[in-house]
Amino acid sequence: MAIQLYNTLTRKKEVFVPLEEGKVKMYVCGPTVYNYIHIGNARPAIVFDTVRRYFEYRGYEVQYVSNFTDVDDKLIRAANQLGEDVPTIADRFINAYFEDVSALGCKKATVHPRVMENMDIIIDFISRLIGKGYAYESEGDVYFRTRKFDDYGKLSHQSIDELRVGARIEIGDKKQDDLDFALWKAAKEGEIFWESPWGIGRPGWHIECSAMAKKYLGETIDIHAGGQDLTFPHHENEIAQSEALSGKTFANYWMHNGYINIDNEKMSKSLGNFVLVHDIIKKHNPQVLRFFMLSVHYRNPINYSEELLESTKAAFERLTTSYQNLKHRASASTDLTDNNQEWLDKIAELRDQFIKDMDDDFNTAKAISILFELSKLANYYLLEKNTAVEVINTFLSEFEQLFHVLGLTIEDEEMLDEEIDALIEKRIQARKDRNFQLSDQIRDQLKEMNIILEDTAQGTRWKRG
Repeated sequence: MAIQLYNTLTRKKEVFVPLEEGKVKMYVCGPTVYNYIHIGNARPAIVFDTVRRYFEYRGYEVQYVSNFTDVDDKLIRAANQLGEDVPTIADRFINAYFEDVSALGCKKATVHPRVMENMDIIIDFISRLIGKGYAYESEGDVYFRTRKFDDYGKLSHQSIDELRVGARIEIGDKKQDDLDFALWKAAKEGEIFWESPWGIGRPGWHIECSAMAKKYLGETIDIHAGGQDLTFPHHENEIAQSEALSGKTFANYWMHNGYINIDNEKMSKSLGNFVLVHDIIKKHNPQVLRFFMLSVHYRNPINYSEELLESTKAAFERLTTSYQNLKHRASASTDLTDNNQEWLDKIAELRDQFIKDMDDDFNTAKAISILFELSKLANYYLLEKNTAVEVINTFLSEFEQLFHVLGLTIEDEEMLDEEIDALIEKRIQARKDRNFQLSDQIRDQLKEMNIILEDTAQGTRWKRG
């Protein structure tokens, strides 16, 4: 079986063929670090972390690069408002980013390059574009000659004529053409700046990713990814400046995740309906947020609401409870069952279907449905009071592996302290004595301590609420 992915460049699914056998070079546009990340930033972080994990599950070595934009207009405004310098703001929110996405189950990239640490390669990249006639200096700014790049618009599937409609030169603009975009911006008074051949200033937004992708992954990479909103102009401009310089294909595959709506409205700061991950994970298990994000195919839009997250929590807990029931039964398992192979074959069929679904453009929505099928099968196995060590361990192993592919964690419950342990034992005895009033009182007391009891055929189990 081969992995297929939807390529925004060709607008069709294609079989993934890496530049180098067994390896994947992948660049994912990261956040501008002027604030805590919002739920829109979280989606590409989760989606492409899952893509990376699945490639690794299928045996690939993944070189995964995701940048931080740590200097731009938003950071400068934030620094001015807070009375701090840009590096201080950037450092704070880079640390906050790592805390948030780590809670969401995202692994760190192979490299997380920062603009401020790569200024030399950015300036060199711009200088080379000027030398090839693709860029020009104008009163301390540097612009890319968009019309000189013949394939401009090939990613967003727009022609130069279509793009020209609505484009205009602003008052005070130094561009030769209304479609040209900035590679370098002359510093305004009081702004952070770097020395360059064109005077003091800082890079434009688009150039940073081209320069850092080239430095860390090479002139041609396998996959470039990001949110759908980056397709134009950011990724379009990356293609133009990268391919103008190298004369080679910049990325063979382009992947973009869909938009997020909040309560059925498009998320927008102007509407005031954007939600920070920092706030969500104070109230909700971050694993539930990840599970929610993966429950919809990455290219489709997704609607976020508190109600939907609550229903997702219940669904997620059905899976973790199934796993915990298996762990509970494993302690009493034997090797006496004689129909092991039948169950092992059923588990293998579900694993194969999981792989088939993920091979089809990383369809996590269908992959999650397979987890529920695995859960149902495990529950049925336990209901029949089967106890084969091999089967139970295989169920557990599959749960753990498939959860890991999706970046989900099945946490083992913590040990109860002596007080709670004693209360549970007391309740068990009350039930034996048919003292249901006392039993209910203890249940309510434990509930207040965030301990939820489950009375099963195998005995009383608990979980944290």
